[in-house]
Parts: sequence; C-alpha cells; structure tokens
Amino acid sequence: MNKVMLEVRELTTKYITRFKEDIYAVDHVSLKIEEGKSLGIAGESGCGKSTLALSLMGYYFPPLHYTSGEIIIDGRNISGMDPDDVRKSILGREIAYIPQAAMNALNPTQKIIHFIEDVVQAHDPTASKEEIHILAQNLFETLGLPAEVLQKYPVELSGGMKQRTVIAISVILSPQVLIADEPSSALDVTSQKMVIKMLRNLMDKGYIKAMIFITHELPLLYNVTDDIMVMYAGQIVEKASAHEAVFDPLHPYSKGLMGSIIVPEEGLRDVKLTAIPGVPPNLKKPPTGCRFAARCQYVRSECQVQSIPLRDTGNGRSYRCVMSEEELRSTYAREARQNG
Repeated sequence: MNKVMLEVRELTTKYITRFKEDIYAVDHVSLKIEEGKSLGIAGESGCGKSTLALSLMGYYFPPLHYTSGEIIIDGRNISGMDPDDVRKSILGREIAYIPQAAMNALNPTQKIIHFIEDVVQAHDPTASKEEIHILAQNLFETLGLPAEVLQKYPVELSGGMKQRTVIAISVILSPQVLIADEPSSALDVTSQKMVIKMLRNLMDKGYIKAMIFITHELPLLYNVTDDIMVMYAGQIVEKASAHEAVFDPLHPYSKGLMGSIIVPEEGLRDVKLTAIPGVPPNLKKPPTGCRFAARCQYVRSECQVQSIPLRDTGNGRSYRCVMSEEELRSTYAREARQNG
C-alpha cells in the first residue's frame, strides 16, 4: 500500500445565504488518495464537485463555511487550522488548486514571470528573483512550454497556452496534491489532449504526488484517473475504479450519466443516448431518503423514508442504494435484453 497523501473523513461544509439559510453542498464526504494515484470526481452541474474542491483546501471564504469532518494532508489535519496558517504553509505547498475558468486567473497587467515571482515569494520571502527564474524556466521547459512564455503578458497567449501556464504555476512549489477543477472544459479537443498529457507528466516527473481531477464528463476520467467518485446533491453515490465506473456503473445515477453522453470507447459507442429526467433537489430542504429518488426509475417506497448509507461491495467499491448489487445487475441486464 502506498503512502496516503490525502484523507477526508466525513467532511461537511455549507453555504449560508443572506437569509441565514443553510445549504449543505458537501454532506459527510469521505475519500482517500494514495501517492502516485489520481482520483476523478464526476457529476452534473450543482452536485457539489467544485464546493468539495474548495473545501478540501481547508481555506474558507463566506458564504462557504466549514461544519465538521477532517482533512488530513500527508498526515496533517488542516481542518481546524487558522486560515492564515493554511494560506502560508498549506496552499501551494501541500495542496494546489486549478480553478474553473483558470485562463482568467492570470493578472493581465503582469508578465508571466512577474506573476510567478509574486506567487513564490508569498510563500518564501527569501527566494531571489534569479532562483525563481531558473525554477520557472526549468519547469516550463520540462512540461513542454517555451521559456519565452515567461516574458509574455496573458493577452499574448492562446487559450490553451494560458491554461497550461496556469497549471505550471500551480505546481511551481511542488505540492503534494493537485486539484484540477474542470481544467479542460473550455478548450478544443487538441488543447484538451495537451492539458491531460501535461497533467500526466506532472505525476510522472514527481512535481505532484497525487491528483484529483473534477469534471462533469464521466468518460473523460477513464483516460485520466485511476479511480472515480460520482457525486449527487452533495453526497457520494458511487466509488469505483475508472474502468468499473465507466463500463460497469452500479448506481442508477452513475448509469444515467453514462447513458447521457456520447462515448467513443469500444463497447459504448453504440449505446443509445438517454436523458435523466427531472432536476436535482433543492439543498435548502433536501429529501429525507435517497436524494436521487425523485428522478430514479427504480425507486421504491423505502428509498424516500430512510437515509441510504454507502454499501461496500467488498472489493474496494461502494455505492449508495437500497437495491443489492445482484438486483441492480439483474435489472440492467433485463433492460439491455429488452432494448436489443
């Protein structure tokens, strides 16, 4: 077993609206990621993926608030740390974050190298500009970015180049864990492939020890991550290997996600597209039972009256449903036969 780089235990975080309403966007989430591994988090918009990413860093800005649980990075619990200490000693060094719309994260009035100087010196005031320039140049060249990019302004770079530049800056301090929040969603296919290749190189070359990749495109994670976690309405509904989650999803929501996306992989490319009916629940007043019950075609009476725990299948896989693994597989097989 490899060293555990990030472990999350029953993490719960919420938004507090201006009307003092609580919205639990991350509800008792637990996960573990080992050194050398990558974890994908998938789900439709509004399921809590990005909130989870922000929460994992232990650095909260209103209206997001920490409620309970533990965030342990490389053996250190950061969930109760002072925000200033988190910013100085954790962010960038232990855990780094590539936000959505990362192309807009760069200061348009600064050259890339000056932006990098600010980032490094904020964490290490003793670092000289010469040391930072050498560090930045070596990193950019290692990751296939021309060294001349360092002397350019963001407006002089293409969208794909800006995205890759932000990724390079995110790992300039060699963080233990990198969280990439939909880093390829605004890019064309060619640029997406370059970003994915770059993230793989970061792992291979040791710039990061572990990675979390977030997207609403479940099949994309098959080519990027080792394991996949599917989120719905703030909760984890399935944890599985990337192959299992894509080719053999258990939870009805996971199966619905796969059925609503065109997939080029052999064995899935001819599957008929289907839509998941309805919309996610209002998390101001989440349903008592299964949060997917109102949209699930297999719903039973017990689904709506009791809390549904994660079921462990015994092989490192788990899912949140009242139906047994055998019942689900039998149901899916029968539907496949009926649909030809």
